[in-house]
Amino acid sequence: MHTYVYRLNVLLTEAITLLALMCAIASLSDKLNVASPSADIQVLHINWFHKQRNGNDEVSLTMNVSADLKSTFTWNTKQVFVFLAAEYETEKNYLNQISLWDAIIPSKEQAKFSYHTINKYRFTDQGNSLRGKKYNLTLHWHVMPKTGKMFSDRIVTTGHSLPEEYI
Repeated sequence: MHTYVYRLNVLLTEAITLLALMCAIASLSDKLNVASPSADIQVLHINWFHKQRNGNDEVSLTMNVSADLKSTFTWNTKQVFVFLAAEYETEKNYLNQISLWDAIIPSKEQAKFSYHTINKYRFTDQGNSLRGKKYNLTLHWHVMPKTGKMFSDRIVTTGHSLPEEYI
């Protein structure tokens, strides 16, 4: 007959196979969720816009960041990482992205938020090409599941521009 070690091996193999199958089904069930998040980003005030000693432009903004990301949460969501980026084009680079603010949303209850804030990270460009520059503010989010593949999305707000002269 079979030894106890052999029987234990069969039992553990079947248990791990069943667990892997359950994880795969959990990951696939997230595909059925159709998220419909919303966001509103407003630039209230440009606190300063100046040229640094090294010749780079720097901007400080006061913003209202409001979003409802509750629909991105499912039973498989561990947390959502959200960040706000300024995106603009220069002669050297087609796309420049500068992270201005970020947060980690650990639960669905905290997924509807409104922050009145200044940029958490420096809005700096190499050189002096930001004067009069048009830029987009993009709210990005990355959904981190308990099991399965992480996915991301974004909402873009357009029509923002910096002044022609330093403040």
